[in-house]
Amino acid sequence: MAIIESAVPSHPVGPLLRHMGRNRAITLCCLFLIVLVLLAIFAPVVAGDPLKIDPAHRLSSPEAGAIWGRDHLGRDVFARAVYGTRVSLLVGFSVAILTTVFGVAIGVYAGLSRIGGAIVMRLTDAMMAIPAILLAIAFASILNAGLLTVIIAIAIPEIPRMVRLVRSVVLGVRSQPHVTAAISIGTSGLALIWRHILPGTMGPVLVQATYACASAIIASAVLSFLGVGISPEVPSWGGMMADARSTFRVQPVLMLYPGVLLSLLVLAVNILGDRLSDTLDPRKSRRTSL
Repeated sequence: MAIIESAVPSHPVGPLLRHMGRNRAITLCCLFLIVLVLLAIFAPVVAGDPLKIDPAHRLSSPEAGAIWGRDHLGRDVFARAVYGTRVSLLVGFSVAILTTVFGVAIGVYAGLSRIGGAIVMRLTDAMMAIPAILLAIAFASILNAGLLTVIIAIAIPEIPRMVRLVRSVVLGVRSQPHVTAAISIGTSGLALIWRHILPGTMGPVLVQATYACASAIIASAVLSFLGVGISPEVPSWGGMMADARSTFRVQPVLMLYPGVLLSLLVLAVNILGDRLSDTLDPRKSRRTSL
């Protein structure tokens, strides 16, 4: 039994913490995400009222009361961008969590059940044949507008990708010697999954979760830009860029601010996912560093 336990893959958090201090890319991305999370949490303290309309100062340049200026309705652009951070982070993290929970559960089942796995794979193939953003627009249009609707509409197309990844990893882990030995001594199904199957999937799952988070942030901005996502009254980066279309020639920076924030956030999450892939891949002896 001791031999079997020693063969189980180590938890991926250990290597990540050991190499995080040596990898400046991971450190910078984490610091940037922490700053955005703090801004989102303390938005009422660091920013003004994002819904307050001041027609007398519409399309005004940066001033003491609005350091990024005001939009076509006289609303504080900086305040709306800070509150929009809440929406982007909440959607990204929520979709990543939902995708991980349901994707891992369905993927493990598909990897351990031959008949069930075949049915699940055909369903995922059918869903992945349709572009994810089109599925998200369809679900968002059918359901009532709101933040929960956007999260569900974006998470549903992301789950099949996680399912396929987890199933492929489970098929490989299931044939490893320590799993075969655990099955031979009569390890129960839940114990087998918890002790031997899941540890081998955590590395790829964490990486895929970061990609799902980045994809969800972009999709939420697209839905808001098209007007089928979050209510226009709720500050969001996509909604800000949609509002700035009519005044782009007069004040192009109104579209620049949310666009740059969106690009930097997605870039940070994607870089973090790439570095996690390098750090958690046991086949690579050298770690990527900047």
